[in-house]
Amino acid sequence: MAVHGTAVVHPSAFVEEGAVVGEGCYIGPFAVIGPEVVLGARVTVKSHAVITGWTELGEDCTVWPFACVGEVPQDLKYHGEHTRLIVGARCRIREGATLNTGTEGGGGVTRVGDDCLIMTGAHVGHDAQIGNRVILVNNVAIAGHCVLGDDVIVGGLSGVHQWVRIGQGAIIGAVTMVTNDVIPYGLVQAPRGELDGLNLVGLKRRGVDRAGITALRAAYQTLAQEDGSFLDRARKLAEESDNALVREIADFILSKSDRSFLTPKGGR
Repeated sequence: MAVHGTAVVHPSAFVEEGAVVGEGCYIGPFAVIGPEVVLGARVTVKSHAVITGWTELGEDCTVWPFACVGEVPQDLKYHGEHTRLIVGARCRIREGATLNTGTEGGGGVTRVGDDCLIMTGAHVGHDAQIGNRVILVNNVAIAGHCVLGDDVIVGGLSGVHQWVRIGQGAIIGAVTMVTNDVIPYGLVQAPRGELDGLNLVGLKRRGVDRAGITALRAAYQTLAQEDGSFLDRARKLAEESDNALVREIADFILSKSDRSFLTPKGGR
């Protein structure tokens, strides 16, 4: 193993030969670090956490007790392929969370961006692509192949079905099952996942001005109430709007997907 300079490894921790432990890391008691793990500078691995597989954690991440990071996929099609998990910088992986490596059929890499908070008992499935500043609240389950954009929040005890895409800035309420794609900045709630408006709180926190929010509200009404199919309405937004956020929603809807979309509550 390569343990750099100021790294501290507790005597009871087990760091396997081949692991790379960066400058300033701390490996706590009874933690396990596998032979293909690379820890960036100043990563903290608390007691009894396991980091295994072909896994990379960016600088300043913290992994809490009993989290299991980098184990093989929970997929019956997986047959031991050499696949990866890459976690960005400054992520917080809380107690009992699980993050799996990818599968050959899904591209081979599970990715988590920078500054994410993965709370107690949450799961990130194989080949998922998680953006920056994403929050997965307690016991959230993200299935294989899902794509979550930047700044997404998924409320506690919620589940996201495999292959679902959740656009940037969307928020999913607690105890919600999401089985269809969610537009950027969408607000989804109810047990079976209904698109019930826009994440206005998130937009305001992000500094979107009144004009931008007004444009997004008008776009949402177009998606909910205008004539034609949902895709027709999205094409209309793409053709007629010059607002960058509105065009982001339209482009998201018109891009290729393996799932259908959640359409606005009360829409046609």
